[in-house]
Amino acid sequence: MKNHSGVLVLCLGLAACQGSNPYVATSTPLPPAPPQAANTFDRSAYPAPSRDYGKYRSWAWLNGHLPPGTAWADSAQVAEAVSNALDQRGLRPLHDNRPADLFVSADLRLETRLRQVQDDYYGGGYGGYNGYRPGYGGYATVPIIRTYREQVVVVQVDMFDAKSGQPIWSSSAETGNRGSESERADAIREAVEKAMSAYPPS
Repeated sequence: MKNHSGVLVLCLGLAACQGSNPYVATSTPLPPAPPQAANTFDRSAYPAPSRDYGKYRSWAWLNGHLPPGTAWADSAQVAEAVSNALDQRGLRPLHDNRPADLFVSADLRLETRLRQVQDDYYGGGYGGYNGYRPGYGGYATVPIIRTYREQVVVVQVDMFDAKSGQPIWSSSAETGNRGSESERADAIREAVEKAMSAYPPS
């Protein structure tokens, strides 16, 4: 009798499962595409083609202007440092009316940075009885953080494709601000070389 009851319950359960589902999936149809979609090319949907930096062989200053000078360094110092860095990378300046492959601009400025330095001081002591018996002592490290201002030289170098006018490369670097005129020239060269160290991109 129990077997018949179990079969009856199983049949009723299967019959219930075959009933209609009250939850029906519905969706709203997609709106039609605008008429201009067939003629529109979405460049953002495709990766940018890799740029051949080897085709750039010559350069000229953007709009024919040398880098602006500052009270800290004159325009000729910045221009010479950038020109030397470009020359080391196979880029030659054009001084005639031929079209250049690249336009270059450079900017030099002084900026202030906040630096933090942590100094660890060790403190502690020991004790004894008339110097004959051992005492007890302990040592601890006490971190002291000092904050100070430092003036740095920041050089920004930008390159543009001469035909399209599009920017193709940009970089900046900084170095410490030094005092004498010869030290300033070294600081400019150091900052420019840091900025140009990643050109051409790999």
